[in-house]
Amino acid sequence: MSPLTASVHAEKPFIFDLTSDTATIPTDEMFDIMKAATRGDDVYQTDDDCKALEDYVADMMGHEAALFCTSGTLSNQLGLRCLLFQPPHSVLCDSRSHVFNYECGGIAYHSQANVVPVVAKGTYMTAEEVESKINRDTLCGAITRVVSLENTMNGTIMPIEEIRKIHDVARANDLKMHLDGARLWNASQATKTPLSEYGKCFDTISICLSKGAGAPIGSMLTGTKELITRARHIRKMMGGGWRQAGMLAVAARHCINTVVPTMPETHALARKLGESLQALGMKLLLPVETNMLFIDTKPTGLTIAELADALKAKHIKIFSNNGTTTRLVFHYQITSEAIDNFIQVAAELVQMKKKSGFVPPPPSNSVVETIEQTAESAYPSATVKN
Repeated sequence: MSPLTASVHAEKPFIFDLTSDTATIPTDEMFDIMKAATRGDDVYQTDDDCKALEDYVADMMGHEAALFCTSGTLSNQLGLRCLLFQPPHSVLCDSRSHVFNYECGGIAYHSQANVVPVVAKGTYMTAEEVESKINRDTLCGAITRVVSLENTMNGTIMPIEEIRKIHDVARANDLKMHLDGARLWNASQATKTPLSEYGKCFDTISICLSKGAGAPIGSMLTGTKELITRARHIRKMMGGGWRQAGMLAVAARHCINTVVPTMPETHALARKLGESLQALGMKLLLPVETNMLFIDTKPTGLTIAELADALKAKHIKIFSNNGTTTRLVFHYQITSEAIDNFIQVAAELVQMKKKSGFVPPPPSNSVVETIEQTAESAYPSATVKN
């Protein structure tokens, strides 16, 4: 168990939570760091630690400025709002994207913009697919003004080469570029692509602090100084101004420096579990490229509820449902020992099914079925996507 994990209060058994990378628990070390934080007012930009975090992340991204926000939804909506001015206009994005599906219709509400979702044929949207959906109709259409990308998407990586192609298409059509980089840390660590390379392609970038980075709360929006000044104004209008946020800023910076570099180890654990579950007969619905697994247990006869119930004895938590698909998300507080226990539990359950006479169904290679299963397993009903 890592020192960061071990420092968590131990009144109850530690739960290895694979429901989301937002499930990390702040550690005693973080609280100690918070005690030494500056205590100024971020609304009036008088908190030194907030300003230091913003400068730090902006520099990493190769952008002029940044804004510390409470959530990725807020930083996404601010970024898009600041790139959009006069309706009628539209935002082009992947049909699976967070900004389209899981931000309460915020683009329509805050920016009075139409959304054009692109149904990608592969794990990521291509430049050709983007270009084919650009609305140039100045009579009856809502003209495309912004292309919004997401990286990673369900744990899969959009290659920087494809992003550059989309950037070229956007610029050729006088369009702005926004990135929902909630898990951009993961993409950057997995591909060894500096954040500044992504920064060159986008006018605004939202990058989460409370997901893979493991901070208690927060997300960053980066862009030009002029844009971030506008975003700060709109953040206040939306009720997102916060006062003594320095304690959260120092915790976030600590996590950027100590947790983000460990992501390759987290990704390796995800691959290990994916390979082991495949060997047991389960199906992976998407490639395991970073910290997410989408699994289908149907070929083994197991339901997700059966798997979830058995894992509880090992203090492992997953999204439970009565179907056969779910999403598993890794983070720095998931240990190798926990994954070994997961594999052992799964193996025992599969063996029990075989002994009971279960016969695996013939394999299905339907791409449509796989896409539908991935959508189902991403966020089971009655859960929130994060």
